Amino acid sequence: MIDTADEFESACRILAAASGPVAVDVERASGFRYSARAYLVQVSRRDAGVFLFDPPAIGDMQALQRAIGDEEWVFHAASQDLPSLRELDLVPPRIFDTELSARLLGWPKVGLGAVVERTLGIVLKKEHSAADWSTRPMPQSWLEYAALDVEHLLDVRDLIADELAETGKLEWALEEFADELVRLPKPAPAEPWRKLNGLNKIRGRRNLAIARAFWLSRDALARELDAAPGRLVPDRSLVAAVVAQPRSKGELSSLKEFTGRQSRTQIDRWWQAFVDGRATEDLPAERVPSDALPPVRAWSGRRPEADERIKAAKPAVEAHAEFLSIPTENLLTPDHLRRVAWQPPEPLTEDAIGEALASHGARPWQIAQTAPIIRSAFVHAAQASDDTDESAS
Repeated sequence: MIDTADEFESACRILAAASGPVAVDVERASGFRYSARAYLVQVSRRDAGVFLFDPPAIGDMQALQRAIGDEEWVFHAASQDLPSLRELDLVPPRIFDTELSARLLGWPKVGLGAVVERTLGIVLKKEHSAADWSTRPMPQSWLEYAALDVEHLLDVRDLIADELAETGKLEWALEEFADELVRLPKPAPAEPWRKLNGLNKIRGRRNLAIARAFWLSRDALARELDAAPGRLVPDRSLVAAVVAQPRSKGELSSLKEFTGRQSRTQIDRWWQAFVDGRATEDLPAERVPSDALPPVRAWSGRRPEADERIKAAKPAVEAHAEFLSIPTENLLTPDHLRRVAWQPPEPLTEDAIGEALASHGARPWQIAQTAPIIRSAFVHAAQASDDTDESAS
């Protein structure tokens, strides 16, 4: 573990003197801490070795950015690590993602262990994946586990790149990597408390106000303690408290469903949240506007022509994905297809469909592979509908 300024500067000099791509991984403390900050950054480079950096102890990580910031960074599931690295001002100029590549190659198992075993014949122990990486000092077995996450990644990258080229999918992968690198995280919801698991069990604006007060109070405490909110009091406990409608602090404390590390020690806080939610005049709406489409199962009643389009296009896209040995969701994001089926462009040409898909975030290779299939399916659906109407008349 590199956790001093001198060790850090020395490691960065060694990494800068080496050549070629750099394998990078990040360990967080998801499920234990409030933040998604990096508690360990693993870096490996040929002719340099493996380095395990402790960001909270080091602080400013810019020397590492200077050492490797001009090279390709190799990840396994980059989308998980890039946000935490950006918080440290560590930004790769370009990336290679072995997990995403394995998906494009149609491999049945795409976890790091499975990919390393398939490409190199090496079996990795994956026994500490759910560890609390904020633990200090970190056990030696955890450090060894973390090192193995990057030690073989460059060899895996080269073998996968060869197979992508052999199957004609390398350019597709490069488009995916470029998109992954610049893709912005989804904006935070305006009312994050509505993500409370089990909120659908709560009826009425007053009870929703109580649920909101519980959630906000727990979130403030979690932020203060840097602890995962669900470890303080689980969602199901907050929902159970709202449903139970306790008449006193004692009744709240005695609820068997009201559990968690802070359910009893912070009972004054939770009771005050309940009282505040019950007294507020700022009642939340029971339903909030959303740009989400209706469930596909409801389309036949609400927009029959869209229902016909999705029923024709979805199996056609799935068949093409199977032909290409790519998971359907990697060939085209299902929501992109649903949106185009719900509101197709006019005129119904391949170019227009391609522009519509692009507006939703589809990459050029995805558009080239799917736009002709979607147009053909939509046209077939319209013709079948017309034939049905003529028969009925």
